[in-house]
Amino acid sequence: MKQAVIVFQRTPEHGKVKTRLAVDIGEEDALRVYKFLLRHTHRVLESLSADIHVFVTGACSDDSSSPPPNYYFHRQQGIDLGARMNAAFVKVLTLGYERVMIIGTDCYELSSEILRQAFVELAHKDLVIGPAQDGGYYLLGLTKPTPHLFTEIPWSTSSVCSDTLRRAKELGLTCGLLPVLRDVDTAEDLGVLRQLLDLGKKITNFEK
Repeated sequence: MKQAVIVFQRTPEHGKVKTRLAVDIGEEDALRVYKFLLRHTHRVLESLSADIHVFVTGACSDDSSSPPPNYYFHRQQGIDLGARMNAAFVKVLTLGYERVMIIGTDCYELSSEILRQAFVELAHKDLVIGPAQDGGYYLLGLTKPTPHLFTEIPWSTSSVCSDTLRRAKELGLTCGLLPVLRDVDTAEDLGVLRQLLDLGKKITNFEK
């Protein structure tokens, strides 16, 4: 079964990532948190039997390290988040993948076990979704392009997940649900990461 994970991420730039978190802890520490979460996300992907398609927004990175052979890089395209996600799904699914899911880089609680569970759900469901505590979702998986799933959704609100599930029901899609996890968007979301963060000081764990 040919399967893939789409990763939506930003180039880590000072003042341009984790802006809501930066309000509470400052831009420098917010950037460290973002780099930490970015590395964590890709470590979680290491044990999966899947190709990884990274869709980037922001300036080109000067990272000269060689990615693994199963990594492919693209630019995000679209006027809003829904359009960008739909375009990414269409591009990857038309490459011949049978199970594709999309994730961001905000969820420290995400694990390889949950990702494998998502692929299992896609073996017998049209859609799988991982609800986030804030009302959004940290993962969405599909087996075929479904553009109407991404239209007229109020992005960046607490009803994104429920509105998406409602739309899926209207479209007659079968849906599997994953555990509810917490994204790291504000200081209140840091959880165990708070122990690794000493505001105003350089933390080795968060350095690139």
